Amino acid sequence: MSPTTRRARLGAGIALATSAALLLTACSGAAGAITPETGTTDAATATSLTDFGTFADLEAAAKAEGALNVIALPRDWANYGEVIDLFAERYPEITITEQSPDVSSAEEIQAAETNKGLDTAPDVFDLGLTVALQNTDVFAPYKVQTWDDIPDALKEPSGLFVGDYGGYMSVGYDSSKFPEPTELKDLLGADYKGAVALNGDPTQAGAAFAAVGLATVQSGGTLDDYQPGIDFFSELHKNGNMLKLDVTTATVSSGETPVVFDWDYLNAAHTSSNKNWKVVVFDGVGYAAYYNQAINKDAPHPAAARLWQEFLYSDDVQNLWLKGGARPARMEAMVAAGTIDKALAAALPTAPADTVVPSEKQSAAAGTLLGEKWAAAVQ
Repeated sequence: MSPTTRRARLGAGIALATSAALLLTACSGAAGAITPETGTTDAATATSLTDFGTFADLEAAAKAEGALNVIALPRDWANYGEVIDLFAERYPEITITEQSPDVSSAEEIQAAETNKGLDTAPDVFDLGLTVALQNTDVFAPYKVQTWDDIPDALKEPSGLFVGDYGGYMSVGYDSSKFPEPTELKDLLGADYKGAVALNGDPTQAGAAFAAVGLATVQSGGTLDDYQPGIDFFSELHKNGNMLKLDVTTATVSSGETPVVFDWDYLNAAHTSSNKNWKVVVFDGVGYAAYYNQAINKDAPHPAAARLWQEFLYSDDVQNLWLKGGARPARMEAMVAAGTIDKALAAALPTAPADTVVPSEKQSAAAGTLLGEKWAAAVQ
């Protein structure tokens, strides 16, 4: 595949599509095996519901485990709070442990390595594409029942990781204190002194990585080279406008991070606690991406991990992403089937007419470049 960025028109009623099908050739894991001693399915090797028999069999296996460890899921991130609560309501026999909600994608992987072999290890991951691509050896392949509804461009072919919900990179700001930025370069001006923050470190966090990508394409660059985006944030730092403080709901509510680069659905969530909070998706080229679900191959609760994946890709939860302002991976199929929440779909912000999504090759190259250049650029 050519590394050239593909551009696609996106509408409120159409799911985002990645710029190209993922090029990974990772081998599928072994099919679910029957344990000779018990005659039951080995959940840790199950690659689809078929390996359990029926959905009820999967539910029974997960309930027998009685626990699920999730990590890096802030409850106000794309409506995760309601998603987690619905799972808990539906499966009261399974205790959910919500670990480290504000850590980055990279720190999720570190937690799995640190806690390998322990009951405290995360069972599942929610990851930006770059970190997912770098850590496929940590994942167990699994294809949910609704696999065929997920666009090919959003899923690793064997099910090692799968896109679930996405959106557009945006800028949120407190309109009572700052003027509306109408283009990227406005943020370099004196009006935004000491005010502009990223949601994390772009070498570790997907949202911050995407902010550099947006700055790249808004500065006339392409996703083949993120240097223009690094240069923008270097200038933002030199002008004294960049805040080196990770964004959370608390920092936005307190006013500590009054101008924020983040996904449109995350920035929109802050309007509930700050009536003056506004969200801008710049004209010109928009930057879109999906977050990916994956199962820890060493999950301490492998059946519960697989039940969680089935749950996330169900109609109910795909509509809950919509309620959180994000675009679900199965949106197109659900529109066709009539199972989409039409009111929520219609409420999505208008998508930019010209949108880019990084390919696997572009994401990998950008991750390498940021690792080499980011720290020095913002010192």
